[in-house]
Amino acid sequence: MHEWMPGMGWGFGPLFMIVFWILVVLGIFFLGKELMSRASEGATPQESESALEILKKRYARGEINKEEFEEKRKDLE
Repeated sequence: MHEWMPGMGWGFGPLFMIVFWILVVLGIFFLGKELMSRASEGATPQESESALEILKKRYARGEINKEEFEEKRKDLE
């Protein structure tokens, strides 16, 4: 006769093993995705905007009024 032994049979063990391997695969996938996105960011140099260009855009969007624009523009020059 076969005696019952702890850990044998179809308990939660196989379920936890499946969940474990799914998490491992997802972890590898997201790690690879993150590394690829960082590599692509470094591959293309991005031009940084000057402070005056940023100021002009803020004025054009209406974030600052004309007086603030003129005051800040003088500070930058």
